[in-house]
Amino acid sequence: MYRLIVTIVPHNTGEQITKTAVKAGASGSTILMGRGTAENAIIQLLGLGDSEKDITWTLVSDEEYKTVFDEIKNSTHTKKAHFGIMFSIDVNSFSKAGKKELIQGGSNMADKSEGQGFQVLNVIVNKGYAEDAMAAARKAGAGGGTIIGARGTAKEGDAKFFGMDIVPEKELLLIIVPEEKKAAVTDAISELPCFSKAGSGIIFSSNANDFIFLGKETK
Repeated sequence: MYRLIVTIVPHNTGEQITKTAVKAGASGSTILMGRGTAENAIIQLLGLGDSEKDITWTLVSDEEYKTVFDEIKNSTHTKKAHFGIMFSIDVNSFSKAGKKELIQGGSNMADKSEGQGFQVLNVIVNKGYAEDAMAAARKAGAGGGTIIGARGTAKEGDAKFFGMDIVPEKELLLIIVPEEKKAAVTDAISELPCFSKAGSGIIFSSNANDFIFLGKETK
């Protein structure tokens, strides 16, 4: 059983997170580049303004999970309050380079997490539309989000088969929302003009387990 530990922290601090994770027993981590989208009104709450971010992905087994998660959390206690956020996602299956077998994941732990009731919304849109998606999400009750630059990989034949236009440049928008707001936020994004054409974007969600803020604890 495996989990993916995700952190979103200020730019140039992801390396600290990954070093801590490896020292705690993880085999390695991946750092992605993104930018925050929170408005000034909620920056104090989330600490995620319009600035560059590091997103770290660390895949661990259930046996390693608590130790790695706690070590990352403890390593940020000297940082400012709301330095960043951390949560985990259950992994259904994965395969490793150089090996042909498919490794089954998915956590079998039934612990009640701090972040129970939160969802990760993953919104993939053509480049330039992530801000529109975030604005719609905010009106529907979301706080802030993080945008990651990406690109599509479809060939011309694939585009015709799936009925999608080839737009190489993409953006991935990650938004953490309470479970009760997921439907409203998803509907608001789906109603945007940039989503009116088939194949123009996708939205999918997953549970955000053990959602916490990193940094000094606030009273």
